[in-house]
Amino acid sequence: MIYIIIALLVIIAILIVSNIRVIPQSSAAVIERLGGYHSTWNVGLHVKMPFIDRIANKMSLKEKVFDFPPQPVITKDNVTMMIDTVVYFQITDPKLYTYGVERPINALENLSATTLRNIIGELELDETLTSRDVINTKMRSILDEATDPWGIKVNRVEVKNIEPPAAIREAMEKQMRAERERREQILIAEGHKQSAILEAEGQKQALILQAEAQKEAAIQQALGEAEAIREVQKAKAQGLKMLKDAGMDEQVLKLRSLEAFEIAANGQATKIIIPSDLQNMAGVVTGITELAKK
Repeated sequence: MIYIIIALLVIIAILIVSNIRVIPQSSAAVIERLGGYHSTWNVGLHVKMPFIDRIANKMSLKEKVFDFPPQPVITKDNVTMMIDTVVYFQITDPKLYTYGVERPINALENLSATTLRNIIGELELDETLTSRDVINTKMRSILDEATDPWGIKVNRVEVKNIEPPAAIREAMEKQMRAERERREQILIAEGHKQSAILEAEGQKQALILQAEAQKEAAIQQALGEAEAIREVQKAKAQGLKMLKDAGMDEQVLKLRSLEAFEIAANGQATKIIIPSDLQNMAGVVTGITELAKK
């Protein structure tokens, strides 16, 4: 009896120990009792009833990332392309995740493929290539709403890659090459234009500066000539004043006239005009002699 009791105690201890479970952080377990849902274990220490309770499903509550394979889709303008998506989701209700749908990941993949085909079918090729944000937003909204009964929350959907047909890619590359060449020609033309403008501006400034320099030189020359004329006139006026102060009379004037006549006669002139009062030469000479004596 003692051995039987010891054996029973050992068996009971083994059963108890084997039915103790520790649920780690960000994990959960769905417990069934006699085939029906009983409870959901969260983080902590738990003990289940032997032979009555069983762990129906154990899962991680962390956010998961699934990269689904490329799916063939057809655009509104009948272009077939391959698009693969990445879905970020997490389990919010372990019970619904366990009993809501058979093979939830496979269901999510199929739902993502059909939703993607429906969205792309409403867009043309150019819109598909330039509207990734629109596609991502629509897919996330539709998938999140559709997976609520499965205990899944879709946080984000990203279009990973879009592969148009080879002919479309070749045409797009040619278009991009032509666009780059066009931009290059525009930049070259703009450079030539700016260079011509700057050169013209430089020539304009040079001509303006040259004209201003010539103007300033002409002004300075005119001022110099005017100053010279003023000085000459001052000298003449000073000479006349000195002659006047010296008591110059008519005889002196006649003598100056003779000196001027001598200078004119000594030149290369072919004609000489003789004053009408030259006959009074003797009188002039006599007057000069008298003046000299004084």
